[in-house]
Amino acid sequence: MKLKYLFPLLFAMLALMTSCDEDEKATMLDEIKVSSSYVAIPVEGGATKITVTSQDSWTAEKVTTDKNKVEWLTISSTTGSAGESELTFTAPSAIDGRTAEVLIKSGGVTQRINIIQGLAQISEATVAQAKAAPDGKTLRLSGVVTKIENTIYGNWRLMDNTGEILIYGTLDKKGVDKNFASLGIEVGDEVTIEGPKGTHSGSAQMVNVMVIGEVRKSLIKVNSVKNDSLPIEGGMVEAHLTVKGEGVSVDIPEDAKSWLSIAAVESAGDSAVVKFQAAPNTGGDRGTTIKFRTVMDGKTYSTETSIFQKGAIVKATVAEFLAAPVGDIQYRLTGVLTEIKNGDYGNINIKDFSGEAYVHGIKDFKTKGLKVGDIITIVGKRAEYKGDAQMAGAVLESFIPVTPATIAEVNTKADSKDVYYMITGEITEVENAEYANIFLKDGDSNIYLRGCHPGYGATGDFRKNLLANKGIKVGDTLTVIATKGSYNGVNQLNNGVYFSHVSVE
Repeated sequence: MKLKYLFPLLFAMLALMTSCDEDEKATMLDEIKVSSSYVAIPVEGGATKITVTSQDSWTAEKVTTDKNKVEWLTISSTTGSAGESELTFTAPSAIDGRTAEVLIKSGGVTQRINIIQGLAQISEATVAQAKAAPDGKTLRLSGVVTKIENTIYGNWRLMDNTGEILIYGTLDKKGVDKNFASLGIEVGDEVTIEGPKGTHSGSAQMVNVMVIGEVRKSLIKVNSVKNDSLPIEGGMVEAHLTVKGEGVSVDIPEDAKSWLSIAAVESAGDSAVVKFQAAPNTGGDRGTTIKFRTVMDGKTYSTETSIFQKGAIVKATVAEFLAAPVGDIQYRLTGVLTEIKNGDYGNINIKDFSGEAYVHGIKDFKTKGLKVGDIITIVGKRAEYKGDAQMAGAVLESFIPVTPATIAEVNTKADSKDVYYMITGEITEVENAEYANIFLKDGDSNIYLRGCHPGYGATGDFRKNLLANKGIKVGDTLTVIATKGSYNGVNQLNNGVYFSHVSVE
């Protein structure tokens, strides 16, 4: 069933009235100005003009998605030159109201033009129907809140008997964003929302919705949890609930049943206590989310709570870390810092003999004084971004500073197994190819490198055949990390770790 509803138009009018100062700023940028950032086209079709004043050339483009190409909207020109130009937006008649967004770009800044045609007809839909609807379609959905992911913007998940969908942004009762807490919504509540359907990275979502009518509070609620953060040794967890439905059921995820079990369920009136027994943890950190459900008049209500258990830190090679599943287990990696991608947040690459991994941030990185070439030990979780493995939530445990130096400078240093240098030189002779015992030259200075491993942490056979595997030969330039030593009074480099090389033409 379709319902004609004034919400989209009223909201647009409200936005115009309550944010006139913001709109004035948006239309009066120095690089490019527009006479209006809102364009209304009659539902029976027609054209509306605005004036664009620019200091430089500009472009105009429609914001489209795979499901909504905005083919109904025509722009008189997609490019323009400096000065004043007239831009016309044209649309044919529409059965249903619709909206679009146009971006005008010039001089490195962007003006956003909101296009509104007619009044949106709001269709009541199930979650499954919402997922199949075109982007931009305004829908009304009802369901139960299953998870709240952001309490400022109001990002959460709604579920009915056809599926679950992400709600990306929730406006308060006045149509204002970043005020989700004022709605008092909790997991398990039953709500009705209205808003446009969207898509992000191929996944359907509802965007900047408003909650319609009253929030129907859940008939089950977690009041408190005793011992929800467990030690390695395990122990008992108690969840205290209010249950106004017909009994309580408990769902433990399959991947947590090996270490967490229900010890007892005690009920008295509207109160219930569920006790869990957690086994000792011999692996890394782990956690799970427990769901509690109750039923009343054929409807299911739910709530949830999280349980965390501290675990041992798993020492791993980079290759072992990359092969591990995404999760809460903490891994310890030691290797060479090969690249700093963001010095503010500590986004880096770490490499050992087995491979190289990306680290998405090291806590307080700016204060650590780390640089490329340093040997670091970090602890963090196996994470993933767009299918690519990475370490997240990393903490620096320790590091060995590596000092860049010439061969001449190293030859003046005292022998030490604890001080590392980064040296670059030309390979003049290979004494032992299997273990990479070679001679290096830098200008008039020479030094013997007694072995070079393919990466930090190599043992056994992993130490062998660097030269063959990398195709390194006499005449190539090698950069190595090593300590200064000597043999029979002759200087040499020990504990060599390959960093990079440049092949001779």
